[in-house]
Amino acid sequence: MSHTPLLEGYGVRLEPLSSAHIPALTQIALDESIWRYMNVRPTTADDVKKHVEDTLLQAEQDLVEAWVTFVGDEAVGATRFLDIQRAHRGAEIGFTWLAKPWRSSGVNPRVKLLQLTYGFETLGLRRIALKTHHENVHSQNAMLKLGAQYEGTFRNHMIMPDGSTRHTKWYSITAEDWPDVKARLLERISGERIQRRA
Repeated sequence: MSHTPLLEGYGVRLEPLSSAHIPALTQIALDESIWRYMNVRPTTADDVKKHVEDTLLQAEQDLVEAWVTFVGDEAVGATRFLDIQRAHRGAEIGFTWLAKPWRSSGVNPRVKLLQLTYGFETLGLRRIALKTHHENVHSQNAMLKLGAQYEGTFRNHMIMPDGSTRHTKWYSITAEDWPDVKARLLERISGERIQRRA
């Protein structure tokens, strides 16, 4: 059974993923730049449908909590908790992506604030991890700006769909870090508004 709640605030809304979201996600998820650093590469509407259905099966097994990101009534991306370790009170934020007009728009820090608040203050997590491809410098910088701590690199971690090697850089935020991270995020979003890019 899925435990994923609706999360809303700061101008964004995270709706629990459902099959009803497939048409909206298909409209934005076929941009290959979204998947450049990920180990999945949907290229057709059927691929998006299968990706959503597979994710929903994982959610039913309590393996992930998956959301679709909205600004107003517009679906702009998706994100999830994965590698959920309830016994050890840990999880990872991952598979986060935004349609191109919404990158560097102020949406991502708000999404992270909602997820981190839910993770630390509702679920009582002790650790939330984030990871990224070794070549994804934009994502690495975003994690550091968020206040996450770099922990190390898993060398030869994945074989990508094109056959290349991914070395995965790991970051984390702990419960002890959270008060400072939250304060920085709240200050950051108070000074910037959400602005869709051309």
